[in-house]
Amino acid sequence: MSCPACFSGHVHKGVPGGKIETIHGLQTYVATPPEGVTPKGLIVMIPDAFGWDFINNRILTDNYAVKGGFLAYLPDVMNGQFPYPPQCPINLLTILRLTKPASWFTTLFYKPLWALQAASMIIPWFFRNRPSVVKPRIFSFFQALRTSPPPFPTPNLKIGSAGFCWGGKYTIHLAANTPSSRVIRHESQASSPALEALIDCGFTAHPSMVSVPKDIEAVTVPLSVAIGDNDMAMKAPLIQQMKDILEKKKDDHEVVIIPGAKHGFAIRTDPDDPYQMECADKAEVQAINWFSRWF
Repeated sequence: MSCPACFSGHVHKGVPGGKIETIHGLQTYVATPPEGVTPKGLIVMIPDAFGWDFINNRILTDNYAVKGGFLAYLPDVMNGQFPYPPQCPINLLTILRLTKPASWFTTLFYKPLWALQAASMIIPWFFRNRPSVVKPRIFSFFQALRTSPPPFPTPNLKIGSAGFCWGGKYTIHLAANTPSSRVIRHESQASSPALEALIDCGFTAHPSMVSVPKDIEAVTVPLSVAIGDNDMAMKAPLIQQMKDILEKKKDDHEVVIIPGAKHGFAIRTDPDDPYQMECADKAEVQAINWFSRWF
């Protein structure tokens, strides 16, 4: 299930260094490795609820490209539909204000207004980005990547998916490698003409709206998960169940439970909270190491 923490958080400072392109019909933020570095592979970021235009998501995409040596795409899989303008701190902090203790006056008079404001934006967003609409768009994007010429010279393009919060569910679905989603790689790739998975590996941090055990039992493609033991979107027993299921599938999967990490820590954590920022750094390193391993 989704939780209040999915729609709250903090805006990070920085200037994204990538560029905007239209790739397979979607507006896409593109981050590249340092000049002269041939990408190890392609990572597609499936963002949290704040989407491709959120500065935090773009900065993290830059980090994956520069620190990991990957070509990184952040496509607008929501087709321009966001819960509210994510760059506005007032909107991001609305849910945080609702969940924190307050005076009786604030609770009685202000919190109902904040709740109404949040609901008026979040409910339409859920409808416009329901799985029946978004999942086909995401899978079509990956299918187009697999069947098109690679975006850089390589005889064997490796593709990974990195999903966060809302986007984590779709990375997990991609990792299920259902027969109906498989495609034949582009003819330039060194592989047999057989149907293949859309991704070579996946990473997700604090995924939300995941069905445990159903979604997790279906995973076959290597998957790495970073999650806190204090996650509002997935309670501790379900986290442990997910870990048990995946790690019984040998070393092709991993679940790293970070003590004290809160939901959203990899994307929207408070820059003034040193421990949560340390948790975010750990998740970033985990993802880069995971993709480097399988690429």
